[in-house]
Amino acid sequence: MRLAACLVLLPSLLSAQQIEFDISPTADCAAGDGGMACVGLAANSCMESSPGGYSTNGMSICTELELDWWDERLNRNYQLMRERARAFDADTADYAPPQEEALKEMQRAWIPFRDAKCEFVATEWGAGTGAGPATIWCLMDETARQALYLEERSRN
Repeated sequence: MRLAACLVLLPSLLSAQQIEFDISPTADCAAGDGGMACVGLAANSCMESSPGGYSTNGMSICTELELDWWDERLNRNYQLMRERARAFDADTADYAPPQEEALKEMQRAWIPFRDAKCEFVATEWGAGTGAGPATIWCLMDETARQALYLEERSRN
């Protein structure tokens, strides 16, 4: 009975203090224009180097930490695109449709798409405990994809 109780409590005992997360693998790859090949490098490294990193909780924490980094990158790139779109709109107001509004609509449409896609990914796990980490991984992957898309567009 004690062993069963310990096994049930084990994932909750893994805390963020035990997680060894370093964004460098992902950040270094992204700085070298590695694109989507960079996604998950820091999360995987975290899982490998952290005690309990391959537990459901460990995978979720490691992946969420990298997701946060990609989300910050997405927001930064989105703001750059908004500034660029605003300048484009000012220069082309007489003859082109507003770009800033189109950018906002694209981003607003992307968010529910990302969420629905990741909800679908969770269903592939049925009632299994892998649904949580799979959902977070999907969110990270889709957020990175959008961040990289916006970054590429802001360079053109």
